[in-house]
Amino acid sequence: MGVGDVSKRILLGRKLRSAQLGETLLPKRIALPVFASDALSSVAYAPDEVFIMLSLAGASYYVWSWKIAIAVAIVMAAVIASYRQTVHAYPSGGGDYEVAQVNLGKTAGTTVASALLVDYILTVAVSISSAAQYAASAVGWLQGHEALFASAMVLLLTASNLRGIRESGSFFAWPTYAFMFAILGMCLFGFFQLVAGTLPDVESADLVISPAPEYEGAVTTLGLLFLLARAFSSGCAALTGVEAISNGVPAFKRPKSRNAATTLLLLGMIAITMMVSIIVLAKKMGLRYVDPREFDRMTYFDGAPLPEDYDQHAVIAQIARAVFLDFSPGFYFVVTVTGIILVLAANTAFNGFPVLGSILAKDGYAPRALGSRGDRLAYSNGILFLAGMAIVLIIAFDAEVTKLIQLYIVGVFISFNLSQLGMIKHWTRELTTERDPDRRGKIYRSRVINAVGLSFTSVVLVVVLITKFLAGAWITILAMLFFFAVMRAIKGHYDKVQLELAADEDDKVLPTRVHAVVLVSKIHKPTLRALAFAKASRPNVLEGIYVATDPVETNRLIDAWDERNLGVPLKVLHSPYRELVRPILQYVAEIRKSNPRGVVAVYIPEYVVGRWWEQLLHNQTALRLKGRLLFSPGVMVTSVPYQLRSSEIAREREEREDFRVRPGDLRRGQVDERRDPGRRG
Repeated sequence: MGVGDVSKRILLGRKLRSAQLGETLLPKRIALPVFASDALSSVAYAPDEVFIMLSLAGASYYVWSWKIAIAVAIVMAAVIASYRQTVHAYPSGGGDYEVAQVNLGKTAGTTVASALLVDYILTVAVSISSAAQYAASAVGWLQGHEALFASAMVLLLTASNLRGIRESGSFFAWPTYAFMFAILGMCLFGFFQLVAGTLPDVESADLVISPAPEYEGAVTTLGLLFLLARAFSSGCAALTGVEAISNGVPAFKRPKSRNAATTLLLLGMIAITMMVSIIVLAKKMGLRYVDPREFDRMTYFDGAPLPEDYDQHAVIAQIARAVFLDFSPGFYFVVTVTGIILVLAANTAFNGFPVLGSILAKDGYAPRALGSRGDRLAYSNGILFLAGMAIVLIIAFDAEVTKLIQLYIVGVFISFNLSQLGMIKHWTRELTTERDPDRRGKIYRSRVINAVGLSFTSVVLVVVLITKFLAGAWITILAMLFFFAVMRAIKGHYDKVQLELAADEDDKVLPTRVHAVVLVSKIHKPTLRALAFAKASRPNVLEGIYVATDPVETNRLIDAWDERNLGVPLKVLHSPYRELVRPILQYVAEIRKSNPRGVVAVYIPEYVVGRWWEQLLHNQTALRLKGRLLFSPGVMVTSVPYQLRSSEIAREREEREDFRVRPGDLRRGQVDERRDPGRRG
């Protein structure tokens, strides 16, 4: 095993057989933190965005915060109920994409796919950027380097997910459960203090917020409605990540659909409880919170401006500091696990994006490389692509959540709407064939649930488009259009290639003759082996060709060729400019021109080496020549390998590795197979 293989095994772990796919499936206790961390973590920034929007008209409008929280909770409950129907009807993991593709057509399916791809990329960028902001507020030397820190976190998540979904899920489970415990415990303790009349104020309660210029003076009814719509659309960021479970059903243990539906229910109950509790507590504790770029609108009660180095802590951090005023470990525990969960929230996308990419690859809408599983049975190429795109966004927006959040949730609500519409059509089609009264009753109920979900998500989508379009949502729409166009182009290419490669009657016609040429550099074992192999193929014409660049070497080769009497004519191609590839290409083209219905078979002797650096010293001309000949019609290229001693050493090393007993092999019954290859199979 080479240095590269050793490093890969240390990073990713041992290889897994395809038959071990069942070992990677998740029980509900692991699936909940794996697929729900995104939606759960949204309580770390969705309340912040609600208060930022309401602060535009002044702190007095925070009175609407709990009502907005209830509205968001109702929408989330409707979406959760709708997706519970989806995981039962479409358990293959296609989620929204499959629902739209099957029921609404290819255009709708591609639209949903492009929306989800953009949403997954933004999920990673927003979550990791938010975590970087938390880290920078706690660790001073990170300030100004948030983008670099966020990029490093993305790389860490990438390495973890390349090890496999079960391994990453087990590793990330405890921080997610710790986050649930911390937030719910903090809220419970806060409400206990509220009932007892001892609930303290947060650190920002003594500040005053001046309205933004557009909201100075009396706010009109239309202005109030637009303000509430903006706050509601920002709060709906809490719904992102809900769809990940419908895309990850194949990763659940059996019964897959029921386990996925149960996990969805748990997710909804926990996320709604945490979000509503945080917003209510923040309002009761006198929170004042504005856009970090607008600190000039916030002053002390006496009118004194805030210091230039004022650090506005996040909503959860302010609540935790006040609630656990006499118990600092509680505050640090809440802040720490919140920062961790924001990093892990991106893990939801790392599980959903590769699965969706593999389905798109299977359907021909994405490169087939996205459908290939890696050594650890994870869709490695999809994971790497997601990481690369997220890092580009983080660097482009300097890891600023306020900028990135404006791009958020547009894509996911487009997929929500098309998915619900597709499910309504699905249930309507089911009713045309179903005759069992009990089953028809369940179908009617499911259709009503999806109809309610569609009505809610449609309203949210309209609100989001109106309030966020000019603020940055147009970038998301452009990105969706880009992915849509790319996927349709890829599909068109694959369809065209498939049509072009389809066998017909003309393919049965044999070539009129085969003209074989063997490339000769000198007379040695690789050349003789290539000549012998070419003779065995019985071509109509066989000759060796040599490119002459040095008269002395050329004469020496001709003498040696005649002396051996190989029975094969040698064609010498003179190259006055010392080119090697061009004379061969020209000669092959002349043969093809003289006999268009014939085939030219080019045999190239190649060295097989065992070390990577040896490959740099050999076969370079052969590689260039093969690359050029591939574009020549009617030319067949055959590499005739000759194994050098170093290749045998590499093979022996691999065989020793195959027979080495690894931890767990005895338990899996694989020891005897390695020691006795004849018993395999």
